[in-house]
Formats: sequence, C-alpha cells, structure tokens
Amino acid sequence: MLVRPGPNGHNGEVRIVGVPVAGGPAVIDRLVGHAEDPVALLRADGYAIRRLLSVTGLAPDLVVTAQVSRRHEWTARLARRRRTRSPQSASGEIPRRQRVAAYAIGLSDSGLLATQFSDRTAAAGLWGLPGGGLLTGESAAQAVVREIEEETSQRVRLIRVLDIQSDHWVGQSPTGQWEDFHALRLIYLGRIDHPTRPVVVDVGGTTAAAIWVPLGHWRQVGWSAGHRAILGRHLDRLIRTAVET
Repeated sequence: MLVRPGPNGHNGEVRIVGVPVAGGPAVIDRLVGHAEDPVALLRADGYAIRRLLSVTGLAPDLVVTAQVSRRHEWTARLARRRRTRSPQSASGEIPRRQRVAAYAIGLSDSGLLATQFSDRTAAAGLWGLPGGGLLTGESAAQAVVREIEEETSQRVRLIRVLDIQSDHWVGQSPTGQWEDFHALRLIYLGRIDHPTRPVVVDVGGTTAAAIWVPLGHWRQVGWSAGHRAILGRHLDRLIRTAVET
C-alpha cells in the first residue's frame, strides 16, 4: 500500500535535540519522522529525557530541545513500530498527515482549565487540555496562547514546556476519510493570573465547552486518554510542589 503526504500534512521538520545541561552542546539531534515517537527515538540511541527545555522555530519547522542523560545499559536499537492494517482508499493511497499541536496545563486560583471536545471530533463529549494545532509561521507558544483565548476566553502566561506526546494511528477521520495520522503534542505549564468564567469564543469549532475543574477533583472528569495520561504524569507533582508562578 502506497502512502503519500496529504494536502493537510505537515511538510516541514520537527527535530528533537538532546543536551547534557541547559546551554550545553548537542549530544543527539534527530528528525522526528512520520509516526515516530521522539522519546522512543532518543531511547533507541541510549538517552533518556530528563526534562524539556525549549521549543523554538516557527511552524512547520520546529526544534524541541531536551536535557538528556546517557543510559549505558541500553543498546542502540530500532524503536518498534506498530503496523495497522486498514482498507485502501478508492485511489489505493492513504493520505499521510503529521499534526503538531500545543496545549497547556492552565492553572489559576479557580482550578484547572479544561475544554470539552465537540461533535466535530472523534472524542466528542470527552474533556482535554486547551490548545490546538500550530498555524504556518506560528511558534508553539504563540499557538497555545491563541488557542486558549479562542477556546476559553482566558489569557494565559506560559511558564515552561513540560512534555511531548506522540500518537499514531491509521483510520477514519471525523470527516469519514481514511488517513495515516501522526499527532505530536507539546505540553506547557501556564498560569491564568486573572481567571474569569470560561467562554468558548470560536463557536462551531472543535470545542463545545470550557470549565474550571477544582484541583482536588480532576480525576473525576471524563478526560480523553492522552490528556488523562499527561495530567497523571504532571499535575499531582505540580500541586505538591506548589510551583511558584
């Protein structure tokens, strides 16, 4: 089965660069290809990500810099790729699409900012972190600030980049078209200094509603799997350490 980039595919480059300390020289520099998990790419070469340091560049060309450490017990190996069988399109080809998006764990005195997916998405009714795809010529930070304002009417102050998440599947999009889809999500920590009642500004889009979730009750929300995983990895630690924002 022949797979080619689709018209809405990501035509630039996303690179992940590993440094031993902030400001240090690069010890690894890898292009994140379609369907590749950047964390797995570094692991394949014996490196572990200690923390993300920055995301630079303008879409579609971005560089994610991470502080890494060497794991000598790992032997260089190819990351395993899960293959998904699916029907061919009428033309015998499935469009390939890599989408880079930025989201934020947005905290305020009112709690955690959350958005509900609309019926224009494959996760209608579930909840997630506010954010969305990068526009051409836009930085990741600009994208998440813009998306949060469009989806919730809140003004966020970004503090740092927290994580990068990768998902890949072949299947039908919400429009019913088959596609080979690779999602790369950049996750920031943000602070809303002057929270108000969240209002969806971009009505009719992919966001149906927005709310503040009390920090002590975030697990009771029906999150999408990817966003629940991100919150499970970071939120309790952020609450415990009472990050000064």
